Amino acid sequence: MPGVALGYDGRVKDTGEVTRLLIAFRGGDRNAFDRLVPIVYGDLRRIARAHIRRGGLGHTLNTTGLVHEAWLRMVDQSRADWEDRQHFLSVCACAMRQIVISSARKHAAAKRGGGERPVTLDEERVAEMKQVERLLALDRALDRLAKRDSRLVRVVECRYFAGLSEQETADALETSLRTVQRDWMRARAWLREDLGGAA
Repeated sequence: MPGVALGYDGRVKDTGEVTRLLIAFRGGDRNAFDRLVPIVYGDLRRIARAHIRRGGLGHTLNTTGLVHEAWLRMVDQSRADWEDRQHFLSVCACAMRQIVISSARKHAAAKRGGGERPVTLDEERVAEMKQVERLLALDRALDRLAKRDSRLVRVVECRYFAGLSEQETADALETSLRTVQRDWMRARAWLREDLGGAA
């Protein structure tokens, strides 16, 4: 496939094709977005798997469904200003986070008695609910952090949710590697304190 090469970690690395397609999409070529699929699909599935695993939502969301729902949200954006692969993946990770949080909220509401008859809780369901509650607590903490420093939240989205490396995050946010390293440490420390050591 032209414009693409495998990196040392097995991920497909963009050598220009993704950027070219994103520019074409911004210029009005709606088909360019569809041509991105084979290039970024593996990365999107990896991000989706991480979201589902962290959220404990494997019974209500699956990897393919999450990728497709995020993809539909992305393709419907009328003003897309994605610069390159890292930037695009960080925006996809943010879209997946919103989908997962919405699903977690619905799941938590249903488990608290959203019109269904009570059921006996087993250890697996208790662990699942704790995981959902941790995800929702993290989301609320990120909302609080965004009011103080939105750049720190973007770093968390890239590093934690998108699984980007420090350098990929720096590229996606158009900042220096050192700034990302510093921001990542600050964000983790702030979240640890805000969540009472549970981050």
